[in-house]
Amino acid sequence: MFTKTVVLPVDIDEAFALVTEPERLRRWQTVSARVDLRAGGQYRWTITPGHVAAGTFREVQPGKRVVFGWGWDGSPDLAPDASTVTITLEPVEAGTALTLTHEGLTDQQAAMHAEGWNHYLARLERAAAQGDAGPDEWVAAPEHLDELAAAEATLATLQGVLRQLTAEDRPKQTPCADYTCHDLAEHLFGSMVAFGAMAGVQVTNPESGSLEHRVATMAAQAIEGWRARGLEGTVPGPGGEMPARFAASIMPVEFLLHAWDMAQGSGKAIVVSDEVVAYVHELARTIVPGARGAAFAEEVPATMDADPMQRLAAYAGRRPAAA
Repeated sequence: MFTKTVVLPVDIDEAFALVTEPERLRRWQTVSARVDLRAGGQYRWTITPGHVAAGTFREVQPGKRVVFGWGWDGSPDLAPDASTVTITLEPVEAGTALTLTHEGLTDQQAAMHAEGWNHYLARLERAAAQGDAGPDEWVAAPEHLDELAAAEATLATLQGVLRQLTAEDRPKQTPCADYTCHDLAEHLFGSMVAFGAMAGVQVTNPESGSLEHRVATMAAQAIEGWRARGLEGTVPGPGGEMPARFAASIMPVEFLLHAWDMAQGSGKAIVVSDEVVAYVHELARTIVPGARGAAFAEEVPATMDADPMQRLAAYAGRRPAAA
């Protein structure tokens, strides 16, 4: 069993929101989160690329307590709902005392989850104090990259840029000649619907909330559909059937390049590891050449001191906003 108490400098309602609402969860614990917050409702949280926690809510007392089954999607050792997490909240002078207890684990599982919970509870304290815990180094360097894990890693990067955008940033021009920052988000809405359709799922636009919330919600639906479908065989594309693995590889390329576009247009920071950029660059080598003159311009020279992200952008025909 693992148990730990942290004190959050927020009131109980905000503390409860931080551990139950998808938009808050993305600020400290998850890449994406689907939550049906009621007894018997299910949740699905992508914690790091390729690692999805899932289970069922067993008890929900707003502002007081939430109990849910915990396990890992696809795990033979700790399947969804195989263990139990209980979170209780109590008002204290400094804000809210949050106690998390994780039961039903073997000694080895308890040790592994203790490392994870210590990491994320520290991020929760930071998010409560600052509004956002910032990029998670565990997300930036996934244990194993494939097309779908790369989609989740680059989605985290994209969300990080979107989260920084202000109303003043929306009309700013990006390196994509036809798109402002807001136009690019709208373009992504359509892409998410198309990605989902390839995997056989209907992606629904929330129609409200921040751009980050809408993109994150739609992308999570598309990627969940792809995880259920798998990467074998073929899928319908704009020009007819295409290999499923190739179609899925378009997602991380689009997510990362458009994150860079928005960061360039708005002047905001983009945070992504060289490891993820290198993997996406290799995917781009199979996608970009056949789409030059349409989705991609001709390759432009990269400067001698260009970092891996700048080199990927140059390969895709992007010039920095300053140029």
